Amino acid sequence: MNCRHWKLQRDTDGIAWATLDQAESSTNVLCAEVMAELARILDDCEREPPAALIFRSGKEAGFIAGADIAEFTRMDTPAKGRELVERGWHLYNRLAAVPYPTLALVRGHCMGGGTELALACRYCVAVDEPGTRFALPEVMLGIVPGWGGMLRLPQRVGPVAALDMMLTGKSIDARRAKRMGLADECVPPRVMENAARALALSGCPPHRPPLLQRLLNKPPLKCLLVARAAKKQVARRARQEHYPAPYAIIEMWRRYGGNALAVPAAAPTSLDALIGSATTRNLVRVFFLQERLKGFGKEAADFHPARVHVVGAGVMGGDIAAWCAQRGMTVTLQDQDVARIAPAIRRAAAAYRKTFRHERDADKQVRFALDRLIPDPDGCGVRHADVIIEAIVENLAAKQALFRAIEARAKPDAVLASNTSSLRLADIAQALAQPARLVGIHFFNPVAKMPLVEVVQGAATNAAAAQQAAAFVRKLDKLPLPVRDAPGFLVNAVLAPYLLEAMRCVDEGLAPETVDAAALAFGMPMGPLELADTVGLDVVLAAGKSLAGGAGLPPHKLAERVAAGHLGRKTGRGYYAYHDGEPVRAKPGGIPAHLALRLVGPLLEATQKCLDDGIVADADLADAGVIFGTGFAPFTGGPLNYVKNRGKLP
Repeated sequence: MNCRHWKLQRDTDGIAWATLDQAESSTNVLCAEVMAELARILDDCEREPPAALIFRSGKEAGFIAGADIAEFTRMDTPAKGRELVERGWHLYNRLAAVPYPTLALVRGHCMGGGTELALACRYCVAVDEPGTRFALPEVMLGIVPGWGGMLRLPQRVGPVAALDMMLTGKSIDARRAKRMGLADECVPPRVMENAARALALSGCPPHRPPLLQRLLNKPPLKCLLVARAAKKQVARRARQEHYPAPYAIIEMWRRYGGNALAVPAAAPTSLDALIGSATTRNLVRVFFLQERLKGFGKEAADFHPARVHVVGAGVMGGDIAAWCAQRGMTVTLQDQDVARIAPAIRRAAAAYRKTFRHERDADKQVRFALDRLIPDPDGCGVRHADVIIEAIVENLAAKQALFRAIEARAKPDAVLASNTSSLRLADIAQALAQPARLVGIHFFNPVAKMPLVEVVQGAATNAAAAQQAAAFVRKLDKLPLPVRDAPGFLVNAVLAPYLLEAMRCVDEGLAPETVDAAALAFGMPMGPLELADTVGLDVVLAAGKSLAGGAGLPPHKLAERVAAGHLGRKTGRGYYAYHDGEPVRAKPGGIPAHLALRLVGPLLEATQKCLDDGIVADADLADAGVIFGTGFAPFTGGPLNYVKNRGKLP
């Protein structure tokens, strides 16, 4: 049986192999046409039942990327959205009820509706490769796993692990899927089809979680323990008025057995309420903004940097080097002597141990990553590097001198990049014989957590160099944002006035806890003063002076703290005292009316100014940069979108 997107073939063992290879697409998504053809496959198997039905992908890119988000955006009424959910819910229930064995052979990404399809099968085989990832990320779009994920995942792995996946949207790899019970087998690619065939014909019962997890799926434990604990966990990081979807997932599982269609339309956690909400509309907007950023650098897709040289082993330079090594590149890290490089290696080792702690061969992975991170006080790696990143002190003369020396030794086709956060790229480039080679690659702290990297194109920067820089950023699994050369570029230019306004509030007598609480109530992921402590108050003070061009005095309590050596989290004291790396806070007390708008107002104005000045190409990129570079409340769709829709948001 052949369809446009699916191919159904039967082998000599009587197994039916259903291969999804969506036409005119690099990835498989579950659009209406693909789902209709899946129904035809089940019709065919109903007429002539196979010994087993195995689903697999015909794409190199992965298994299934999930539902068609573009199709979802056309659901302009709750009724149309409910119809889309009904289609998947009933089709997957039909698949789950067939009398013959079914199996999902998952290689590569398996997202959303793809994971729900795997859950509707009796068995699942995961291919043991780094690219194999399972996720139910619907919550990140403001919606819920409506095609059976809320029903079947708790039944398969237990409600605690299932709710953790559904409420965070985070992905898990093949090995963890096997440990959890989401996958029955985790096998290397060379035996995947034989393993799938053997398991499908084995007659083994479907996986069931341990007895305690099964009991937690039933009243009264599911209500008294699991749902209550999950709601507390969600409340610590997301307010229901801003992000209703995680609360809806808990309620749908607790009261309706994971059936989103059973929730009354008038309920605040219903499909109708979610689909019609501004939050969902804006989170879908953020998804497409992210996809746009991922597209930058494709013009230089043939650029494959294998060796990176980083100059400056401070917190920023050391962490950039560590991240590049973690992503598989060979990295040489230069500073004045080995003693200055050693702390960066120690931080990298600790980070790698945390990253790989769940891996079966964790010690080996840590050792391999550290082997790729090479101390290089003499700068020998400059001659061999494909990308050279300067991350030294924000001093123009020092940077110019360094780049003169680098240019003389580097390969002629190497990308020369500065991680400057406040100096103009054009000023640094004056030291080069070929200023067109210099590009800005501006990371944010902490490097491992911040998804955005600004790719700065100066007046003289060659377009090809900027494209290669963007391609390099994508290979690091970061989001490149093209920006024009100007003090602070986009993110620091909008962040500085926001932080300074928060500090002025403290100068006026407001407690740091009150100021931060106002920002959190607005929807920011972290208060501005805790953020300043995290960045480093010395860095904030220097950047503020640079961006202000020497005009005006800094907030006096900021200057006092820096003068006393209280630089924030890294010294154990800043606007807050820190214990084991966490701020010690008093209760915030009453929050003055309009304090939140006072705080974000300068950020909103600065974003508009950056757009007007051409720092970014358009309003969508401005919103994307501020969301992914500062964490600006995603439920708003970005600062400019917030201004446009103010009054329509929760």
